Amino acid sequence: MSALAGYSARVKQDIARWVDRGLIDASTGDALARDLEANESRLFSFGFVLAVMAALLLGAALLLLVAANWDAIPRLLRVIGLFAIIFATYVGGAVLKSRGQNALAEALWLVGAAAFGGSIALIGQMYHLEGDESAALLTWCFGTGLAALLLRSGLLTVAAAAIGIAWMVVVGFDDWEFRHSTHFYLLIAAALWLISYWTRSRAARHLILLSLVFYACLLVAHYNVSDVGIGLALVSTALFALCVAVPAAVEAIFRIDSLLPVHCLIGFLTGMLLIQVDQLDYTGRLVMSALVVFAGIAVALYFTGRDSRLLRWIAYAGFGLELCFVYVLTIGTMLGTAGLFFASGIVLGIIAIVIIRVERRIGGGAIKQAGAA
Repeated sequence: MSALAGYSARVKQDIARWVDRGLIDASTGDALARDLEANESRLFSFGFVLAVMAALLLGAALLLLVAANWDAIPRLLRVIGLFAIIFATYVGGAVLKSRGQNALAEALWLVGAAAFGGSIALIGQMYHLEGDESAALLTWCFGTGLAALLLRSGLLTVAAAAIGIAWMVVVGFDDWEFRHSTHFYLLIAAALWLISYWTRSRAARHLILLSLVFYACLLVAHYNVSDVGIGLALVSTALFALCVAVPAAVEAIFRIDSLLPVHCLIGFLTGMLLIQVDQLDYTGRLVMSALVVFAGIAVALYFTGRDSRLLRWIAYAGFGLELCFVYVLTIGTMLGTAGLFFASGIVLGIIAIVIIRVERRIGGGAIKQAGAA
């Protein structure tokens, strides 16, 4: 049983308990249970993972089979065969979708997207078309995004976003020289973000947000590292402030289950890391930036830590890594190997105690709030 399926079962048990205790009336409980059941088919399940893995393997097998016999197949038959594979997978997926086989339909569409990408390479090779891998990736991204839009496929939206990120990486560097054309990725990300609303793909939006942090990191190849880090940290802080001030409005726009603060914290920590990497030779600045990191983590935990376990663990990891980073670069360099290990063990033990106490306090506060309700 998948984790989310288990989550669904637990929520149903909670609803029944709330009705028994009189916290909600029976009609509200029935409405909540019906809504949960209506959305269960969209949950990420182990069966869905297996279907996707099978789709990827099948797509790879088809492309390898075609490539292995490429020279033995007449040119016209090659093109017809490639388009037949794409047509069969997309139409077959649509038929399965109409019959309620959503997971299999999405998996078959993924085979079609893989076949489309392989066809671009094979046909380009066959007709000696000019271009490079970046052009092929861009065409693949556009085609997969269009298919996601027409078929209203969340999985294809994620695939298009992943291909777009691959294009950004490939086109971003040419002999380690940053290209300004990489900025075009912002338009790709915006288009896929809009498509994700139609396909209801939260996973695609999460991936796009993470890719924007990576995009900012790529900018350091062309711009000042500290300037990029400061900009990323400030933008992340501003978005986090909006999440705290108007959470409902922010969630209505982003629609990622109120997890934007998690992305804001990731962006903030990444930006501060860029600043610190650029200031390694200045101990005073390094310590000041570390204090800013600790303050940012504390603010994130205070305002949104109770509502998100994922944010708490990212905050704990960031706190521990930052502490070790500053420790090794300052105090740690003054100690011998044995002293470094001993002091590190004490520091990590203190961090563990603090995290345990924070988790207990947050858990206790949540229980008290539930009892008061």
